Amino acid sequence: MSQLSKLKLLRQAMQVAGVQACLIPSADPHLSEYLPDHWQVRRWLTGFTGSVGTVVVTAQFAGLWVDSRYWVQAERDLVGSGFELMKIGAVGDPAHTHWLAADLKAGDTLAVDGRALSWSGAQALEGLLKPRGVQVETSLDLINEIWLLRPKLPTAPVYAFDLAFAGLSRSHKLAAVRDDMQKYNAAWHVISTLDDAAWLLNLRGQDVDFNPVFMAHVLISDQTAHVFIDLNKISSALQAELAHDGFTVMPYDSAQNALAAVPANETILFDPARITIALINACPAQRIMAVNPSTLMKSRKTEHELVHVREAMRHDGLALCEFFAWLDQAINRRATEPLTALMLDAKLLQYRSKQPNYVSRSFSTIAAFNANGAMPHYRATEGSHARIEGDGLLLLDSGAQYLGGTTDITRMIPVGHLSDLQRADCTAVLRGMIALTQLTFPEGVASPLIDAVARAPLWESLTEYGHGTGHGVGYFLNVHEGPQVISYRAAVTPQTALHVGMITSNEPGLYRPGQWGVRIENLTCCQQAGESAFGRFLSFETLTVCPIDTQCLDLFALRPHELAWLNQYHDWVRSKLAPDLSGAALDWLLTKTKPVSV
Repeated sequence: MSQLSKLKLLRQAMQVAGVQACLIPSADPHLSEYLPDHWQVRRWLTGFTGSVGTVVVTAQFAGLWVDSRYWVQAERDLVGSGFELMKIGAVGDPAHTHWLAADLKAGDTLAVDGRALSWSGAQALEGLLKPRGVQVETSLDLINEIWLLRPKLPTAPVYAFDLAFAGLSRSHKLAAVRDDMQKYNAAWHVISTLDDAAWLLNLRGQDVDFNPVFMAHVLISDQTAHVFIDLNKISSALQAELAHDGFTVMPYDSAQNALAAVPANETILFDPARITIALINACPAQRIMAVNPSTLMKSRKTEHELVHVREAMRHDGLALCEFFAWLDQAINRRATEPLTALMLDAKLLQYRSKQPNYVSRSFSTIAAFNANGAMPHYRATEGSHARIEGDGLLLLDSGAQYLGGTTDITRMIPVGHLSDLQRADCTAVLRGMIALTQLTFPEGVASPLIDAVARAPLWESLTEYGHGTGHGVGYFLNVHEGPQVISYRAAVTPQTALHVGMITSNEPGLYRPGQWGVRIENLTCCQQAGESAFGRFLSFETLTVCPIDTQCLDLFALRPHELAWLNQYHDWVRSKLAPDLSGAALDWLLTKTKPVSV
């Protein structure tokens, strides 16, 4: 069925339901980033395959709102779909909420599935629309009426996360959450986000691509802890293990009834940005709103976890050396053996899967050559992928899930001859990454406030990038986790403060539409830097172990301290990886980590 046919069916369903507008966020009942097929509503309706986007449909208009990472991709995906591209952040394009407020009139109704809308999102919508006489209806699922072959919910089994890697038992974590509940005077606490549930329960699953999580809700009181999950996913032995640690397993679809049974005179703690309006509205208890305690706890990796993370990073580096040695040879053979982006993804998988404790990719590999690199979230598919031919820049952003940690790395690869501007762009991005890497800052600084440090070298040349500089990274969990985020566009709140043990990406970029894109990324961890009369200070420990190709750089544009950092980083990388490499991979490593000077 074409996108135009689906859009027509949705408008017919809207007319029957008596609603004038329909809002479709990219979300599920757990407000996940990566969604099970059952909840890929926006992708099914519009044909846009990016990971984030918001849809608004009225009788006369259909629009998809995406940020600058997806403008080029969305423009391509939406051709002939009936949907108009709305650019978040572009001058003249209003946010979808303001568009709705301007377009809808008194007496109109906006339908949005409350099972896929956060409580805070619902409050923002109602706060904007209700004064204008527009009703927000969250009880309708119009898509289910027209998506006749909608996939079922995932059924993959859940498994225990070995305590040798987890470090802390689930009973220990439960006690810690209850301690925080007492600080808020909360008798109850509900968790819906999948990585929070997986962390708390020391369980992992396979319900979504790339992230080892499973669909579940958790409801905790001072005496009880209930896990709402598809009972077919969890063995009787694992249920008994959970019961021993204080958790009772209940059917997935009974969560709403359980919340409805919480006494109205008691208090419940929930994260307004991480629970749906449909679920929390079922609960009559008095509300206490704050970031989930588990979100803050899991963001601060323990030293036990960091030991495993460093080893996972080292093994990832070994795999990457094998891969890049192969890639160098493949680039040289392009005249007789074609090279494509899909081949790169397959080879990365081949080399990483040979490493100890490898589980899966941590996200869809971005292998983008020249103009495709200008799309920060470009994805090559069987139906649409480019050959790597001619000269230019290859951007490779990839990562893996290991039992001991989650990796995420971006490197630039020179293919043939590079122009002076391409080298200048790569150098400016590297300078930004180095500046943030070398930063020392007071403990507790809100992470959005340090974003300008990485951007300053790009701003010098009047360039900028539309995405954030850094995101939190999980421990064999989601490759994107909070609460920290290094982006001046993010809200500055106490919850976004940086603390010891937080793993964060450092990935400035520069994108020239239709030409090329540049991004260089390492993962870092906040560590103690010292204490003075002015307080305690933090710095970043680099975790990623892989050379940065100096052939992409204008070494004369690097400051002496930046050149020194690059040589020191390569010395460290070589010392970590060389003892376990041989042959072509070792030769590649030794070549790429040679000291450079000007």
